[in-house]
Amino acid sequence: MNYPERIVCLTDETTETLYLLGEQARIVGISGYTVRPARARKEKPKVSAFTSAKIDKILALKPDLVLGFSNLQADIAAELIRAGVEVHVFNQRSVEGILQMIGLLGAMVGVPEKASALVAQYRQQLETARQQSLRFAKRPKVYFEEWDEPMISGIRWVSELISIAGGDDCFAELSTEHSAKQRIIADPQEVVRRAPDIIIGSWCGKKFRPDHLAVRPGWNSIPAVQQQRVYEIKSCDILQPGPASLSDGLAQLCRIINDWQRDFS
Repeated sequence: MNYPERIVCLTDETTETLYLLGEQARIVGISGYTVRPARARKEKPKVSAFTSAKIDKILALKPDLVLGFSNLQADIAAELIRAGVEVHVFNQRSVEGILQMIGLLGAMVGVPEKASALVAQYRQQLETARQQSLRFAKRPKVYFEEWDEPMISGIRWVSELISIAGGDDCFAELSTEHSAKQRIIADPQEVVRRAPDIIIGSWCGKKFRPDHLAVRPGWNSIPAVQQQRVYEIKSCDILQPGPASLSDGLAQLCRIINDWQRDFS
């Protein structure tokens, strides 16, 4: 069987996965937003943003496979398909979906054993975190904000990771929605009413500003604000539906929730 030798990755998570599998030599182009691993930015040409791409530049690389993500890259995928390029678009939205993506990508490049080993490693880390959280006497309520204007929360894999780490997502009901538009919190006072013990900001593509939260009307009454339990997890560590969220993202969630447990249990 012939495996792809010239892969263009339109998002961060497939790039990082291929590097972790030791298959980075297959990559000939990456997203300009790629930050993981850092060396990829130095080693690979940048050919796309998230919802746009330099089609001519991609075609000039003569890829035998382009990897995309979700309906947000459907137009890019369609244009490349019309040009005769093989395209695979992943759509993982859950922790299990991320693990399946890693396994499938490994199989696509001929290293299923390496991918299975990586998946097993992540499953063990997830189970270790889950078992540790079972010892908690109380679970903190966690509000995770992925965007501020409008306020968006409840992205599924993050909601699941919060639960695994020992917290309860304040807006877990939103995690069934795929579209960010369907996860908008129209009334900021709803966060006040749900009274989170911990607030985590991860504004995709820009720096989180905790001081902006404190001046929102009524938010100074939220336990997390009163007790200065407001944190940032960089979007590249947790809003990437790939290895980053299962490693650095989960580790930071565990650390934040463990600190709360130590001080308030």
